[in-house]
Amino acid sequence: MSSDDDSDQAIDAGGILYHERLTRTLSRIFQVNRVLYAGRTKYQRIEVVDTPDFGKMLILDGKVQFSLRDEFIYHESLVHPVMFTHPSPEEVLIIGGGDGGALKEVLKHNIVKNVTLVDLDEEVMDIVKKYVPEMFKDSLKDPRVKILNMDGRKFLAETKNKYDIIIIDVTDPFGPSTLLYTKEFYQLVNNALKDGGAMVTHSEGMYSSRKEFVTIYKTIETVFRNTRAYGAFIPSFGDAWTFTIASNTLDPANMDVKVIEKRMKERHVETQFYYPEMHKVLFTLPKDLLKDLKEMKVTISTDKSPVQMPA
Repeated sequence: MSSDDDSDQAIDAGGILYHERLTRTLSRIFQVNRVLYAGRTKYQRIEVVDTPDFGKMLILDGKVQFSLRDEFIYHESLVHPVMFTHPSPEEVLIIGGGDGGALKEVLKHNIVKNVTLVDLDEEVMDIVKKYVPEMFKDSLKDPRVKILNMDGRKFLAETKNKYDIIIIDVTDPFGPSTLLYTKEFYQLVNNALKDGGAMVTHSEGMYSSRKEFVTIYKTIETVFRNTRAYGAFIPSFGDAWTFTIASNTLDPANMDVKVIEKRMKERHVETQFYYPEMHKVLFTLPKDLLKDLKEMKVTISTDKSPVQMPA
């Protein structure tokens, strides 16, 4: 029976509906064909579901983390702008990213020598490997990869290693994750970067979480000389999603398309969404957003008063 037949049958029978709360006052409901897994790890609630519109989806604490239908938009947008901005990203650190998507994209760059992925929740990784093996593919067999299941902030505080690129792909700022969005955390990130290095983090929805995005951006801006925001619409997230790159030397917004094109060919990187001309598009932000980045009054996120998504 085809997936279309499955979805039609689910509609006829009433079906299973998943409720995701985007904000305190805004929700969405999507249909589920099958629940592949539902349970709790030591740290969070987890569901893996198969849907007619987005295929397999990973949901943590009621928030969609990826769908197979469009994960490439999110992960390519997170990884490639910062990787191609750097002339030689050999040492890469991923904080979070336990679903394997960011790792898969980083490994496309043949110039990379070592990737360390630090994710707190080993159970999430095991569940994704079992139920959505398409995400990791063969990346965990790559000799360049080292996996550590521990707190990412603790790792940064203790490591003596330095990295060309640090990618932060953690859950939204609520609960313990709020301390991965503070000035003190970004200072640890800065300390762990090599001279000429850069970091990138996802920074929430452009419209549904505008204040939280501006707060994250302005917090990072207090630590790094160059801070640049960009965004891409992610259908399964229901919003244009933002990302923020920061560096003390590099500026991704001023990258020449020809340079990106050359690096892409040299590194043999193949993509579905990102390409050299798209780089400039990603950094072209709506006028109202630019205004808010300059004028919106927010409180810098600190350990004592971290940015937090509304409950």
